[in-house]
Amino acid sequence: MRQRTLREAVECTGIGLHSGQPVTLVLRPAPVEHGIRFRRTDLPEDEAEIPARYDHVCDTRMCTTLANRFGAKVATVEHLMAALAGLGIDNAVVELDGPEVPAMDGSAAPFVFLLECAGIVQQAAARRSLKVLKRVQIVDGERRCELLPHDGFAVEFEIEFDSPAVKHKQGRFELRPDSFKRELAAARTFGFERDVQQLWSMGLARGGSLDNAVVVSADHRILNENGLRYDDEFVRHKVLDAIGDLYLAGAPMQARLRCVRSGHAMNNRLLRQLFADRGAYAIVPAETVPAAWVGEPSLSVAG
Repeated sequence: MRQRTLREAVECTGIGLHSGQPVTLVLRPAPVEHGIRFRRTDLPEDEAEIPARYDHVCDTRMCTTLANRFGAKVATVEHLMAALAGLGIDNAVVELDGPEVPAMDGSAAPFVFLLECAGIVQQAAARRSLKVLKRVQIVDGERRCELLPHDGFAVEFEIEFDSPAVKHKQGRFELRPDSFKRELAAARTFGFERDVQQLWSMGLARGGSLDNAVVVSADHRILNENGLRYDDEFVRHKVLDAIGDLYLAGAPMQARLRCVRSGHAMNNRLLRQLFADRGAYAIVPAETVPAAWVGEPSLSVAG
């Protein structure tokens, strides 16, 4: 396994889900050992770079936001990070002329399309993965998130909302090559009509619409004209978010992730706890994991 980057640059424009502001995004190739880094082109060059790392997460309200020591921020990184993880991109520059990644359709699918248009090339350096050696857990009331040793990468996720449209669902994914695009990438972010006014008062969801989110009405109907893309789209999107948040570790993982009612905050707390215990993980050659660490899910749904 070799590190991977883009063959050439690719560009798109869109609206920030929370800011409501137009933004242009450019994905560029990067050298080996560069990692994923965001660059704000609307800021002075020496203050513009923001590493895509768990220890740069500064806010987890409704999305994952990164910041650098100068206070430069970039919000809603999780769907793009999931696409980069799903296609195995190790090194890239993500240029933005604003403070938020464009929402596109609320999923990772448009970013997968962009990355495939740019092309993916192998580089000279070997790829490494992050192997979890022992259980690491975060518990907060009824919420729970944990990493366990595992050969490969697997996700088990359980959600529960007080809406008949969502209800209680569980997804169990043993992830193997090639199905990230087919099974997870198109799962969209979702929200409830009843929460819109509160989110607006918090300065959030100002760019949200039926074009970039699944919206559940006050009487528990799916307001989007074409309904859901998957019967279990809600839990699949939570898995998508978790993949994006965990890729802020800086490498693909060998682990089993188990989450109950988890979200961006707990995902980040889990990474911080993992890295706080040097005996909980090891950096190993990527030859010990599948060439693509996401793939065909074994899925069960309850609810």
